[in-house]
Amino acid sequence: MAKKKVEKKSEKIDWMIRGVWFTTCNCVVGCPCQFNQLPSHGYCRAAVGCEIEKGHFGKVKLDGVRFAGMFGFPGPIHKGGGEVQDVVDVSATPAQREAVLAIMRGEETEPGATIFNVFAPMVVKRHEPLCAPIEFDASVDERVGSLRVPGVLEITSEPIRNPVTGAEQRVRLDMPNGFEFTIAEVATATTKTLKGAKVPLAWTGAHAHFVDLHWTRNGVVR
Repeated sequence: MAKKKVEKKSEKIDWMIRGVWFTTCNCVVGCPCQFNQLPSHGYCRAAVGCEIEKGHFGKVKLDGVRFAGMFGFPGPIHKGGGEVQDVVDVSATPAQREAVLAIMRGEETEPGATIFNVFAPMVVKRHEPLCAPIEFDASVDERVGSLRVPGVLEITSEPIRNPVTGAEQRVRLDMPNGFEFTIAEVATATTKTLKGAKVPLAWTGAHAHFVDLHWTRNGVVR
């Protein structure tokens, strides 16, 4: 009697990225979503960016690759119906581009381990990803940054300031079990999209945060 062939389950690709992570959304500074509350205006729109200082996806090295993403949800994120447009820097090789897009789609990741994996089932429309120049400059400690994709996206961020004295106010988010970060430095940002964007974004003085990112397929490295 012939033995039944047993198919081996394919293992997920091992990957890791470390670098500066910069994100902003249309909520008030502090972002209610970080506290499991509803978004400030009833819906969520956001943009993220990262410069990978060191990383790999299987055998593909990701050192120096920049990427960004634009998100829009008609209501709270957990209600779904979202759309996203990903951007990978034009300097990335085809293999690097495919690796980063896989991470951004939440693929090759343990369930619920990263923000991209959590968001993936909430997205109903994924626009064609862009391969474009990404200008990225961010300092976690100084809470200052800028992210620009010419003709597509412009973000500038600065520290929170005291409305009376103008002095910088430093605030951190501490999330021991967070799927995006453990510690984030909070800031404020101005964001706008241009003609090349499929997900329209526009706000001034809204939430932003900076993170020393360290992720693997198992999630945030503590």
